[in-house]
Amino acid sequence: MSQPFILAIDEGTTNAKAISVSQTGDVLSKGSVPVQLVFPHPGWAEQDPEKIWVATEEAIAACLMDLDKSFLAGVAISNQRESVLIWERSSGEALTPLVSWQCRRSEDICAEIAKKPEADLVKSLTGSVIDPLFPASKIRWLLDSIENGTQRALRGELCAGTVDSWLVWKLTGGEQFVTDVSNASRYQLFNINTFSWDPLLLDLYQIPEQCLPEVRPSAGERGVTSGVSCIIDGVPILAQAGDSHAALYGQGGYNHGVVKATYGTGSSLMVCVEDAPKHDLGVSTTVAWDDGKPMIAMEGNITHTGSGVKFISRLLGIEDINKLSDLAWSVEDNGGVFFVPALAGLGAPYWDAKSRGLITGLTDAASQAHIARAAFESVAYQVADLFFAMQLSGGMKFSALSVDGGPSRNIELMQFQADLLQIPIIRSEISEISALGSAFMAGRALNWWPEYRDLNAIPRKVKIIKPNSENVKVKEKYKQWKMAIERTRYSPNS
Repeated sequence: MSQPFILAIDEGTTNAKAISVSQTGDVLSKGSVPVQLVFPHPGWAEQDPEKIWVATEEAIAACLMDLDKSFLAGVAISNQRESVLIWERSSGEALTPLVSWQCRRSEDICAEIAKKPEADLVKSLTGSVIDPLFPASKIRWLLDSIENGTQRALRGELCAGTVDSWLVWKLTGGEQFVTDVSNASRYQLFNINTFSWDPLLLDLYQIPEQCLPEVRPSAGERGVTSGVSCIIDGVPILAQAGDSHAALYGQGGYNHGVVKATYGTGSSLMVCVEDAPKHDLGVSTTVAWDDGKPMIAMEGNITHTGSGVKFISRLLGIEDINKLSDLAWSVEDNGGVFFVPALAGLGAPYWDAKSRGLITGLTDAASQAHIARAAFESVAYQVADLFFAMQLSGGMKFSALSVDGGPSRNIELMQFQADLLQIPIIRSEISEISALGSAFMAGRALNWWPEYRDLNAIPRKVKIIKPNSENVKVKEKYKQWKMAIERTRYSPNS
């Protein structure tokens, strides 16, 4: 196909994907390869960094199979955030697994950090609360797991980076160790006010700056390809962004008031704001991106949504998610059954690491269908918790919710979400919206779309799901959900 295109890589928790995007904003081809997430101990989650790279190369090869590689204009990356590893700078050898964003192995480190006087400054400097989700405590744990880890990091022998940094390192043949402002803002070591690694935070977690990547804008060249089996040498790498940030960009989040929810293994809500939220209701402030203009966003992360549904599928012995969905929506309602998937604690807006999962409301009349329905409804209820907290935190009123990700394909779930929020749901019909968003950033670096109005002019394929105003039961059900949440919360005196 003889036209310039951008290769956009999206390395997620369950799949490495690649798409090619033309100058008209069309997706020309796709490739996808699954990656494995393992749980070596309760509360731990990790992946093999080398296998992630192999899967990424295979996805790229599948995507480029029928394209003329000489027309490849640039590479863009979106990635699962907060997942981090350490590798040796001289050899490029991974010394640790990729510790997943879901992993809770650094809970004790976070508890110790929280006792220090400086801990009170973490939220104001980073926009987020102390939690094992963020890479800082994971990096501290990984350095402790390597012999003389801190000393080696001080000598510049080690690279500690999120998966975007690992991919750029691999793509450039070990020439570039960089991240972008969106990913850096998730480390809990990056000051979102000064846009730099913060000495106080580095000291708090005892992490040498020498082992951290250089922070660059989200759009702009960060080296060129070298030694990649499926890409010619010398292709510029033009964008890096965390998947949630890239998804917001792909949804047009540079326009005022666009709030998006990405549904996946976990879920994320994000909206660009002028200033940090006025009220602390469990919502984080993060750097959205820098595509020539730095943008701040308000965000919340939910740990278990799609993975919560998958847990129930295993529990019921129904591995086929489509069959589970058919069973769930075969009953009129949940029969009073609620599932709170606090399988590794609760994320935003609760940030309760010690909460544990709960199925409540069981009676003699409860069936597998009610439990299945409770699993799917738990996704919508958690999104609603965060949606309402974001409105209150930012003093904003959202008129619609733009959605993407695998679970957003479930039309019954999206209808339930619309009824719960009583606003329209705008679903992107392009499932690789994070990759598309990073491609748009790369296109901006190429001057393909100099202004946001140029991106707005690209036709978007969406489906609008309108709320059913006659669904009067949903408010009462939501009150019962909030009661289920309270039963789940950890209390040291209970």
